[in-house]
Amino acid sequence: MKALFLAGGKGTRLRPLTDKVPKPMVPVMGEPLLKRSIEKAKTHGVREVVLSTCYRADYFANYFRSVNPGVKLRFITEESPLGTGGAIKNAQPFFDSPFLVFNADIVSDIDYRKMWEFHKEKKADVTIAVTYVEDPTAYGVIEFDDEGFVRTFKEKPKPHEVTSHYINAGIYIFEPHVLEAIPAGRPVSVERETFPRLLEEGKRIAIYRGSRYWIDLGTPEKYIGIHQDIFAGRFAMPGADFRREQLAGLRKAKVDKTAVLRGPVYLGANVRVGAGAVVGPNVVIGANSVIGEKCIVENSILWENVDLEGNCRVSGSIITAGCSVPYGRKVTGRIYTDTVQEHTAV
Repeated sequence: MKALFLAGGKGTRLRPLTDKVPKPMVPVMGEPLLKRSIEKAKTHGVREVVLSTCYRADYFANYFRSVNPGVKLRFITEESPLGTGGAIKNAQPFFDSPFLVFNADIVSDIDYRKMWEFHKEKKADVTIAVTYVEDPTAYGVIEFDDEGFVRTFKEKPKPHEVTSHYINAGIYIFEPHVLEAIPAGRPVSVERETFPRLLEEGKRIAIYRGSRYWIDLGTPEKYIGIHQDIFAGRFAMPGADFRREQLAGLRKAKVDKTAVLRGPVYLGANVRVGAGAVVGPNVVIGANSVIGEKCIVENSILWENVDLEGNCRVSGSIITAGCSVPYGRKVTGRIYTDTVQEHTAV
């Protein structure tokens, strides 16, 4: 199988976390989400991945030069944003057989191999993964028949107009001939333009209901929510399955014998925890970070190369990569960037 990851967005709603890092590269449990997503696709049979980038395109190339995700990786860059449909069209030269398409900011438990088998069974032109939401009024709703084929797309229905609670989950399977329906050289919305046009042309669009867990990395609230769900065991992330363990990554870290770890805690590679420090519960510490003596860290997410100099207290906060927190500083309910507290956390 081949796959296309749409990774060109600026992630404006996720700022300040995306001021320097593209949204798909924001770490989830200490690793860039895109890396984790590609590794999951590989386990489901994907052997070749095309990354469609735009915002900070060099960031992706630089990262994957040193990190091998285990698949053949190709890059295509948009000179200016083309939208979801335009980005898919732009990647047309890479695909001459059915392929998966992912919005690169999605976390889900969808089994791509089963979705692929479903697509073939339905003999669909396009298959759209869908997820159930209680209140679909803020989304594009998909109405479908008893055989699982789309009848209509309804954008942000009013409460009294709701006839379906299933929304687009941002994961698709395309037959390559479908790309002929997408105009080239301009921004195109696959949701608002391409899919309705395919329906008008009589194409078969199937829906796949294989999602028990789904969330997009759209805002700081959702970013924190993903981690809370993983800590609570509502979603199992490889290498951080807190349904079975409370301390993940402990073998690759150096923890002083007088330090206390209160799970669930995730420790990245080469993390150091100093004497008398108390870490947890619900804490992520990214690779190569240092928790100084007598620090207290709880309910927080620290990215890689963070340095808490000592006697710090961090609670309910996000500290981004490379930050150094001065001795004795208290960081509560903040998004901490560039060594200063600039933003209120959620």
